[in-house]
Amino acid sequence: MVRGHLHGIARYALELARRLPLLEPGWQFIGLTAPAGVPDDLGALAPRIPLVKATSDFLAPLEQATLATDLLRARPDLFHATSFSVPALWPGKLVATIHDANHLALPESASPSRTIYYRLVVAPRAARAQALITVSEFSRREIAAHLGLAPERLQVIGNGVDTSFHVPMPQELADFRERRGLPARYFAAVGNPKPFKNLRVLLPIAEGLPAPLVLLAGRGARRTLGFSEKVIELSPLPDEELVRFYAGACAVLVPSRYEGFGLPALEAMACGAPVIASAAGAHPEIVGGAGLLVSPDNSLAWREACLRLFRDDGLRRELSEAGRERAARSSWDDCAKQTLQVYRRALGLP
Repeated sequence: MVRGHLHGIARYALELARRLPLLEPGWQFIGLTAPAGVPDDLGALAPRIPLVKATSDFLAPLEQATLATDLLRARPDLFHATSFSVPALWPGKLVATIHDANHLALPESASPSRTIYYRLVVAPRAARAQALITVSEFSRREIAAHLGLAPERLQVIGNGVDTSFHVPMPQELADFRERRGLPARYFAAVGNPKPFKNLRVLLPIAEGLPAPLVLLAGRGARRTLGFSEKVIELSPLPDEELVRFYAGACAVLVPSRYEGFGLPALEAMACGAPVIASAAGAHPEIVGGAGLLVSPDNSLAWREACLRLFRDDGLRRELSEAGRERAARSSWDDCAKQTLQVYRRALGLP
C-alpha cells in the first residue's frame, strides 16, 4: 500500500516499520512491498528493515496465488497485513489491520472489484486470523457488522501523530505562505475527490467565506469537484510543508462523511490548527470537544462554523490549545507497543 501519494494507511505501515524493530531488537522484521518497491522520497519514513518485493500488485489477477508463494518463500513466523490485502491462501499466522469498512458501507463509492474482494477474500480470511486490529471504536462496530464478526474479535489500537507535527515559528509560516503564494489568512480544506470525502459540501459557501479556501485534495481536484478558480489549489505537500499548511490556517476543514480514523484532523490539531470536522464516522471520537463538529450535509452550518472561528480569536486559541492537548495523547510509539503485544499473543509468547 506504500506507493504514490502517502495516504493514512501507508503512513500507518511505515510508522510501525520504523518503530517495531527498536522495540524488539531480537526479532527480524521484513517488509513486503509492491513489485515496484517503495517511493524514494519518503525521507525519515523510509524503511530501515530488509524489503522484499511482492510478485504481483494489490488486486492483480494473480495477487492471492503469488502472495501465498511470496510468504512461503519468506517463511515468516507471523505476517501482519497492515491493510485489507490479506493472504487468503497462505495458512500461516496472520495479524490483520482493517482500517474501515467503507467499501461495504458505501458501495456507491467503491469499485465493484474492491467490494467483491472484501466479501470473498477479506471476510473469510479475517475470520481465521490469529488477531484483528482496527483503529477506532467506530471502525470496530462497522467492520463487525459488515464482515459478520464479533466486535470483541477486533482490538482497537488508534493511530498516532509524529512529533514532526508541531506548532511552527511565525517566520516559518510567513516563509511558507510566500513560497506557496498564500494569503495571510485562509481556510484549509483537506480530502480527495471521492464522494464520501464530501468536499462538495463546501461548494455553495467557498466564494462567500471571509478568507480564501485552499484545497489540498490532489492535483486537479478543484476542477473535478467544480470549484471556481477563486479557490486556491495546492499539490500534495511533504510533511514539513504540510505542518505549516495546517498551522497557518484560520481553520482546517475535514468534511468527510466516513472515516475509520481521521488522521488529517489529528495531525492538524497537533500543529495547533483549529479543526472543523464532520460529525460523522470516527471524527467525533478523534476530535471530541477539541474542535467544531458540523453536520456533513449542511453547507450553511459549515459557513457559520468558519465565520465563528474567523471572528473569534479567543475561540481559535481555545481550540488550538485543546487540540494540541488531545493530539498529544496519541503517539505512534504507543501504537507500535500495543501492536507488538498483539504479535506476541498471536505467536503464543508471554
